[in-house]
Amino acid sequence: MKKYYHFIALTIAGIINALGVTIFLTPVELYDSGISGTSMILAQITPPWLSLSVFLIILNVPMFLYGLKKQGKEFTISAIYTVLVYSFFAWLITDILPIDVSIMSPLAGSDLFLCAIFGGIVSGTGSGLAIRFGGAMDGIEVLAIIFAKKLGITVGTFVMIYNVVLYIICGIIMQSWILALYSMVTYAAALKTIDYIIEGFDRAKSAMIITEKPEEICKQISEEFENGVTTLDAHGYYSDTAKTMIYFVVNRFQVGKLKEIVHRTDPRAYVSITEVADIL
Repeated sequence: MKKYYHFIALTIAGIINALGVTIFLTPVELYDSGISGTSMILAQITPPWLSLSVFLIILNVPMFLYGLKKQGKEFTISAIYTVLVYSFFAWLITDILPIDVSIMSPLAGSDLFLCAIFGGIVSGTGSGLAIRFGGAMDGIEVLAIIFAKKLGITVGTFVMIYNVVLYIICGIIMQSWILALYSMVTYAAALKTIDYIIEGFDRAKSAMIITEKPEEICKQISEEFENGVTTLDAHGYYSDTAKTMIYFVVNRFQVGKLKEIVHRTDPRAYVSITEVADIL
């Protein structure tokens, strides 16, 4: 049943991504990021039979197969399946269904800003769902994982450089920097949406508290928030004294109360608060 749900989720992700690209971006000649954006520009400058769907398969599938050893069989199958769903529904929307996406967006008209924002949000939702359920929408991330370390850069930097170069090429080929710049807005909106889909809208906060009054602090925060508390033995290097490290997770609305309790109980306590992407 888990496998069925897994592929149902990837199917939904592919459909959503196809809607974002074909309904908002393609009609006004804005570009997605990565291989999807590359496929869009190639579809515009090649014969009509070489459509967006064809390039999505031609460019993405070999990349996923190339990364098979690095990413594993399960990921590769999921990613290829997602791209096939994305390609099929992109073809369905542009060539089969009675939806006119040849001149302007059916929902946002010719407003470039609306198309850029909502195209990025919708396609980013599809990409985020694909990643969350073990697949991928774009082969450029596989290349980034393989080559970024060899080039001495991060995966995110590799993808960003690729997209910036892509948008510059789009601006030169189409002789319109407005479209290239709005495509960067699309990329930013999609990137933020992917983060929200993968990591959640309401991220928790983890607090690391180093104190000499662990019993008092643990008692108060345990009673206040009704959660468990983890303590670890620690040692202050400069003070050369024994201390206790308290690890505690709260939501963002509880951070202020936590600070208040710690400051009131031990004003000399050291507190570090960071975001938590997932709690299992």
